[in-house]
Amino acid sequence: MALLITDDCINCDVCEPECPNEAIYMGPEIYEIDPNKCTECVGHYDEPQCQQVCPVSCIPFNPAWRETKEQLMAKYQTLQAAAKKV
Repeated sequence: MALLITDDCINCDVCEPECPNEAIYMGPEIYEIDPNKCTECVGHYDEPQCQQVCPVSCIPFNPAWRETKEQLMAKYQTLQAAAKKV
């Protein structure tokens, strides 16, 4: 699954710089997560870093975007390969 930032977000700015995939960005009102870039930190860390630093615990798993660890690792590898080409 990708992660999702809920309306409980207080825009504290701590999650965005922690994302190794640059999946977190400022939306119209609160931070948002691009599910195409979110790997739940698979390939980088053991735990999603945004969840670890969020002071209001507003970053649950997105039930609409279900992925296995294998799918997340494949996404990580694709993102890393694309980053090397830039």
